[in-house]
Amino acid sequence: QLQASGGGLVQPGGSLRLSCEASGMTYTRYNTAWYRQAPGKQRDLVASFTYEGDTNYEDSVKGRFTISRDNAKNTVFLQMHSMTPEDTAVYYCDAYTFDGRDWRHYWGQGTLVTVSS
Repeated sequence: QLQASGGGLVQPGGSLRLSCEASGMTYTRYNTAWYRQAPGKQRDLVASFTYEGDTNYEDSVKGRFTISRDNAKNTVFLQMHSMTPEDTAVYYCDAYTFDGRDWRHYWGQGTLVTVSS
């Protein structure tokens, strides 16, 4: 089970850090990712962090967002800087693994981020 938190209202140019704590599972055995879904749009990948420690970012957030993982706290973070109104969305954390046949995804409940003055 994944519990996302940290969303809220932030002004343009501001920063926010999202957290996603896992229970009943260990992140070191999973790849993890953050997705976001803006109103009326599909859910898109923002950043990913493989169990081996490799990271990947969507082009529009490169240099502004950082995904990281604290194994001791079993928590994944998304640090966001220089935020713009286009970052407004519900953010979801995802832990996924290949079970030999298909990818299995475990989703957090989503946390709303609003960037507005």
